[in-house]
Amino acid sequence: MLQQISPYFGYLASLCLIIALLVNNDLKFRWYNTLGNVFFITYAIILSAFPVLLTNLILLGINVYYLVKIYRRQENFDMLEFNGDEKLAQKFLQFYQKDIAAYFPEFKQESMQQNLNFVITRDLVIANMFSANISANGDATVSLNYTLEKYRDYKVGTYIFEKERDHLIEKGIQRIVYTKVVNKNHRQFLTVMGFKKEMIGRDEYFIKNLVTEL
Repeated sequence: MLQQISPYFGYLASLCLIIALLVNNDLKFRWYNTLGNVFFITYAIILSAFPVLLTNLILLGINVYYLVKIYRRQENFDMLEFNGDEKLAQKFLQFYQKDIAAYFPEFKQESMQQNLNFVITRDLVIANMFSANISANGDATVSLNYTLEKYRDYKVGTYIFEKERDHLIEKGIQRIVYTKVVNKNHRQFLTVMGFKKEMIGRDEYFIKNLVTEL
């Protein structure tokens, strides 16, 4: 019975390794490789393919080593405010314009002039650009919270909404509000970050209350 289904483990292993080569994220790359190794090890045990078993046991050890290294790595995060008309900000927005449109299709750079704007750096590399309009009642309506693909591991979001929560409150922000979320990956991100979905009239909002979470 096991020998009959063994090819499926081989197919799954190959699929995981193919996906690993397509992702643009070190963490995902290692996890897909690890999963592929596990499937290949299962495949090798069933068929008594010892060279395949030995190779993938070694590769599994290497991938686990790098996963532990990634999770233990200490990165330096920083939040830097800007006005919105700086050349660097313009270059960033132009370069990532297409991907930004997939997450924030209604974003206009001109709106940044009246907003709170900042970038998040990871080890001095720009990983995220954030822009929100703060109303008198303390609602920060987000028009942009764009993270580069390679940094979409929730660390940037955790830094903004947890590590820098007090700083945001000092800026007069009580709630972070998203009025339109069109991307399913963005919805998942907001859910992981603790945003609650609320229906206001016919409109769907995602809201995180900073004050009551202190």
